[in-house]
Amino acid sequence: MPPPSSYFNSYKVALDALSARTRTPLPSLVLAFGVLHELTAVVPLVTVFYGSRALGIGERVVSTIVDNSDTEDNPVKKVVRGWVEEGDAWAVRIGRRYGVFGYEKRAPGTAEAPNETSQLASHLAGDVANAIVAYGVTKARPYVHAWVRTDTRPGFVASPDLSITISIARIL
Repeated sequence: MPPPSSYFNSYKVALDALSARTRTPLPSLVLAFGVLHELTAVVPLVTVFYGSRALGIGERVVSTIVDNSDTEDNPVKKVVRGWVEEGDAWAVRIGRRYGVFGYEKRAPGTAEAPNETSQLASHLAGDVANAIVAYGVTKARPYVHAWVRTDTRPGFVASPDLSITISIARIL
């Protein structure tokens, strides 16, 4: 492995070029990226979590996706189920790190007992299901945004191959 200074050198050169091209100091660019990240990822995640908790839709949505057995033949449903599984792993990891979603707080690096491993269909209740819905909606948001932007343009501008967009629209 190369020394750290040479490993990050190409990034430093690219960031310095970006800073020079935009005539903006690099710390300002980093701060702007941080603010945009919070606005586009963290805020929707928290908003959807509390919204699904207030409306009680987390358990219903997740159980519908988990209980659906025809996932293998539909690629869009397969992707959504993958997001549910990723969201489950994320909820378990965050829940154990911070002691939320009904999990006990653990010290970093503590090995989990074999009987505490996540069983996807058996423990998705309450805040865990709401966290999974929030994670999935946050992951799907850019795709839905792209679909809406593509589908609402005039016909002469829209791309001719919208099969992926139509598949996503059918699921939503």
